[in-house]
Amino acid sequence: MIITDENYRAFPAVANSDLGWLYEQEQNDDTKIDLRAAYANGTLIDCMITEQHRVNIYTRRIEGEDYRYSKAEFDNARKMKAAADKDPFLQQMLKDCHFQYISYNQNFEIEHNGFKFELPVKCKWDLRHKTANLGGDIKSTVATTQKQCEAAFKYFGYDRSRAWYMDIEGTDNDIVIFISKKPPYNIFKIPIRRGDKIYQEGKKKYQELAYKWFTLFGNGK
Repeated sequence: MIITDENYRAFPAVANSDLGWLYEQEQNDDTKIDLRAAYANGTLIDCMITEQHRVNIYTRRIEGEDYRYSKAEFDNARKMKAAADKDPFLQQMLKDCHFQYISYNQNFEIEHNGFKFELPVKCKWDLRHKTANLGGDIKSTVATTQKQCEAAFKYFGYDRSRAWYMDIEGTDNDIVIFISKKPPYNIFKIPIRRGDKIYQEGKKKYQELAYKWFTLFGNGK
């Protein structure tokens, strides 16, 4: 069985979204609502930029997703897309990267508190540079300043997802590109390098959640 874009979701391997689901089970209801809303709106702007064929402008839905966007959410995402179209760095990344690139490792070794185990793992990149040792992700945010954006980055556990992606693919450089949902729709960037504080904190988070997954479900899905 070969992992493809068509069978990605059903393919038997652990994704960051699975770790996110496990994390949600430990949170209160308000936090769960925040997380789901953030992920849904992030998916919308991501698809408008990298997978336009999945966006249905009439039903305000994304193909394969069960979330129906409000007219306000959808209209706002269009304005965010217009801002993204004017950002030179993002536009260059879009020219230089593969979209929705899949990484898979059947025997991904993880260590937690000295205990080593293996899981079949997968991830799908928004942006994977065609030639450079670099990947990236596109997110929406209510932040209007770089400082607020960095706080949101930690709150939503994006450090965990970026370390997870970097380790599965073996990349040393990463960048998260945030598009503000509030006028004037500023764009913020948070770079990550292997070994830096963001990477180390993110890796620790995914190691702990992956260990919990392993103790609950073994090395299957």
